[in-house]
Amino acid sequence: MSGHLALAVSTVLYGLGIVAQTVAARRADERPGAGVGLLARLASDRLYLLGFTGQVGGFLFAFLAREDLPLYLVQAGSSSAVGLATVIGVLLLGWRIQRVEIAVLVVMACGLLLLTGAAAPSTARELPLVPALVVLGVLTLAVLPLARTFKTLTPVLAGVAFAVVAVAARNVAGKPLLDLLLHPLTWVMVLGAFVGQACLATALQRGSATSAVASMDATTVVISSAAGLALMGDQITPGREWWVVLGVLLVVSGVLVLGSVSARSSSLVSVGER
Repeated sequence: MSGHLALAVSTVLYGLGIVAQTVAARRADERPGAGVGLLARLASDRLYLLGFTGQVGGFLFAFLAREDLPLYLVQAGSSSAVGLATVIGVLLLGWRIQRVEIAVLVVMACGLLLLTGAAAPSTARELPLVPALVVLGVLTLAVLPLARTFKTLTPVLAGVAFAVVAVAARNVAGKPLLDLLLHPLTWVMVLGAFVGQACLATALQRGSATSAVASMDATTVVISSAAGLALMGDQITPGREWWVVLGVLLVVSGVLVLGSVSARSSSLVSVGER
């Protein structure tokens, strides 16, 4: 499967997963405890598990895409799942959508087209193992304690965790299965995914789903794109560097505006009590 096709499938699965997890998380019992505790409660919810399966499938296809494609394209494509989730919600669940939101979806699509045209397929330059383990491991382990202390930053911290996943995955993508299973960064990637899911579940329950996912995705795109370009040798087609700058700006701005509009209007969340 080509990297671009894998990325397209990943985005669709992420979008479906966001919709299912949103409905499940918002109908969960309002009881004390969040993060890991909330995940434990949601583990018995079939709809949440269906959404989680979509997220896992999205992750696996994004993992395949990272073998050949730069992080700035893969993460921007994955972040656009929030826009796709909006479209799915409108078509299947009766979510309302405003004109400004339609305009934002068009802007995000333009950003993705720019990034796709600028991306030069390449194999990542692996980070030095010990420094990478220390930095990525410390970032991952710090996320949950920080999320408990700074609750309003939970979506951003989820984005940090998923940026760790993206960077680790870019380092190990394409390795033989046995090497992949034995590589320490694989397990940092798994831990980062778990921590990110815990933070995301909390964020989905506490506020606007689209706003939470938008903040998370914007954080992930910025951090992982910078790491890919600065540290791992992600390539850009010569002469199209400005395409990447503008494309990332359009996608990140799009998800943030989409989240902001949703938070004000509550038009993109369809839950049982509404």
